[in-house]
Amino acid sequence: MTPQQLLAQIKGSGPAAVYLFCGPEMHRRRLCRKMLIEKFLPEDQREEGFTRHDLEEIPLRDVIDDAGSYSLFSPRRVLWASGAEGALPRGSASDAGNPDAAALAAYVKNPTPDVVLVLDAQRFGFDGEDKARMERLRKFYAAIPNQVEFAPYTAVEARQLAGELAQRQRLQIGPLELEVLVEALGNDASRIANEIEKLSLFTGGQRAVTAEDIAALTPDARATTIFALVHALGRRDRSTSLDLLQMLVREGEYLPLALTFLATQFRFALAAKEEGLRSPQQIQGHFSRLGVPMWPSRAQQVFQTLSAFGRPQLEQALTRIYQADKGLRDRNPDDRIVMEDLVLALTR
Repeated sequence: MTPQQLLAQIKGSGPAAVYLFCGPEMHRRRLCRKMLIEKFLPEDQREEGFTRHDLEEIPLRDVIDDAGSYSLFSPRRVLWASGAEGALPRGSASDAGNPDAAALAAYVKNPTPDVVLVLDAQRFGFDGEDKARMERLRKFYAAIPNQVEFAPYTAVEARQLAGELAQRQRLQIGPLELEVLVEALGNDASRIANEIEKLSLFTGGQRAVTAEDIAALTPDARATTIFALVHALGRRDRSTSLDLLQMLVREGEYLPLALTFLATQFRFALAAKEEGLRSPQQIQGHFSRLGVPMWPSRAQQVFQTLSAFGRPQLEQALTRIYQADKGLRDRNPDDRIVMEDLVLALTR
């Protein structure tokens, strides 16, 4: 079950008796928890009707016993048991025939009326080394039919969310600055929501957000500054580019990383120029058909670079970037001089 399906269920037929929440993503999880509590518990019952447990500290059987009991203070209850991974048998103990799992299965078949039990597991992801752990977790809780997967946002989803949140906050932020923010935060929806709120308070809705605002306020500012530098060079803004370069050098950033992002943007722009693409929409459609991720704001960046540079200049820029990368890898390079030469060459 996806978070969207859960929200539709809560709004429609109402919540189920037992849920397993699994996966690391927090933004949608908070929305689902908020909706569940607000729709299921009347406002005057929320303090007494909401109970927290931690399965890293108490046995699953105790949580099930609590769910099976009636409250004298609230006719409806929501039990939230975090750390659901803590109920998995440890060491050589087998999951099969585990008494806690058996007790949970019995409860799922005959749940207490007007009680919603949520077992929340945030530690494991769905890919890589976590994949086997997630499979074991879901197998242990197989008696729960309503298992909600909270997977991280994709790049496209994160950018769409950022745009929606910015509009809701009435934040004056352009597509390129929004792109800087999202990329710097690694598509983390919770951090995106938090930083957009901070930027809204910082600007007070009185002016547009700049890349410098994002670099000043946002965690991982050095990564943010790299993206800001790439975008400034893409629009041939020499003054801003030199200021951002100075910031990167002062903070000891690994400058070949900036060159990698810059090379990618210029390669996309050159390919778009060769295909005769004349708008961000055409750029997005072309690269998407080729299977290359291309969201609207990134297409806008490529279009901006394509518009600022002719084809010979794009080819020369890529040559300059290659030379700068080679220069940074010399035995005793002066990184600042190498990068300043590149900035001056690209902003003529």
